[in-house]
Amino acid sequence: MTNLYSSLQAAARAQGAKPLFVTADVSINGAQVDDEVARYANALLSLGVQPGQRVAVQVEKSLANVFLYLAALRIGAVYLPLNTAYRPTEIGYFLGDAEPSVFVCTPEGEASLRETTQTAGVRTLVTLGVNSDGSLAALAAKQSHRSDLLDRADDDLAVICYTSGTTGRSKGAMISHGNLASNALTLVDLWGFTANDVLLHALPLYHIHGLFVALHVALLSGATTLLEARFDAKSALQELERATTMMGVPTFYTRLLSESALSRDTVRNVRLFVSGSAPLLTDTFDSFEQRTGHRILERYGMTETGMIASNPLRGERRAGTVGLPLSGVTVRITDEAGKEVPAGTVGNVEVRGPNVFKGYWNMPEKTRAEFRDGYFITGDLGCLENDGYLRLIGRAKDLIISGGLNVYPKEIEDAIDALPGVNESAVFAIPHPDFGEAVAAAVTLQPQAKITADEIITALRPILAGFKTPKRVYIVDELPRNAMSKVQKAVLRERYKNEFGS
Repeated sequence: MTNLYSSLQAAARAQGAKPLFVTADVSINGAQVDDEVARYANALLSLGVQPGQRVAVQVEKSLANVFLYLAALRIGAVYLPLNTAYRPTEIGYFLGDAEPSVFVCTPEGEASLRETTQTAGVRTLVTLGVNSDGSLAALAAKQSHRSDLLDRADDDLAVICYTSGTTGRSKGAMISHGNLASNALTLVDLWGFTANDVLLHALPLYHIHGLFVALHVALLSGATTLLEARFDAKSALQELERATTMMGVPTFYTRLLSESALSRDTVRNVRLFVSGSAPLLTDTFDSFEQRTGHRILERYGMTETGMIASNPLRGERRAGTVGLPLSGVTVRITDEAGKEVPAGTVGNVEVRGPNVFKGYWNMPEKTRAEFRDGYFITGDLGCLENDGYLRLIGRAKDLIISGGLNVYPKEIEDAIDALPGVNESAVFAIPHPDFGEAVAAAVTLQPQAKITADEIITALRPILAGFKTPKRVYIVDELPRNAMSKVQKAVLRERYKNEFGS
């Protein structure tokens, strides 16, 4: 039995009556979790979901959301999490590409998404709310708490997560049961998780950090998870008084540092703070240590690979690096020809291991292009130091990571260029003290056009998720170009790098 859920189920039930999840309203043990997962599994089966079929989900974070995800694993379906900020036009692309048999949205979003669902050819639309309301929750409540656990091979698909690139549309990364299990088991050991841990979970459940890294590690170790709907610095400070560990994006730590109450005393019970999804500034690392006595453990991963490298639990947590490759994972740095370069030399970060995904959904040519000699080409630039620590330098592609969420410029540029009066645009990242990176756009206008920067931002809000909408738009006479007429985004990043302060 290699269904990931079998391992999660065994670890959860082994904890007996001890709370496995705690929310503002509910405390629930492992056996109760398993019963609820069975009910949701039976609900999906009653909707006709078969092994290998996709279940697309865009709902707010809740305990019921956790049950739904685990239920999909249990019956061998393929879970497809979607960012809650996506608009109907964006959702339409994912549904049309992945062709799920069921789409689950919020009760509030049902009316606006029904036409999108029908146009994409999805046969069933059901709803799930944060208070275990909605049509799917009602259906699950009528089901038996007994449900078969479907056998899965390591290579069988468990999840499709759509990831961003700098050109074209989003790509669906196909992630197997074996990919997820190998990564989670490694992290439990590496980060020293046990059933005595209490994890503060304030991350979203629609990308790998919250859904796979935090959730899987806590479940496999039998830890208790304090499930917060979202991150709020004041609330987090209160929760940290009973937590032993927290996983977050750099934004979490900058916001905690803005709270005067943050001190060594408020985090006296915490043994480990983990940061990922975006680069952690050295200043944040140092300031957090000064205030709390904790050196944040920074790690490195991506949708296609799960976690790749991590600073050690015991040993030097080196600011500005993402640590050492995980056990069983090989990282190499190559030049453009694919030849390995010496330590200390910047090049392309490539990775091989049981954590690396199966490929991109319906994109065999793209999949082949992203692998070289069995290594996945991450698109990141970095160097390996003499003692093996990995230091990331930047991204070979112009991917923007804002608040831990990926944004690819091409989609934003297409939306801007379609606006009346716009001639051309270039989207790029500028440093932001809270989000790490903010989306910015330089725009040239057609002759006699009168559209303003504020009007461009206003026009984009109904069609783009909030994290994709530019924080700044600059109207310029021309875009900087090189001799080959390619726009030089590096020039734009340098020009506007102090927009939010130096």
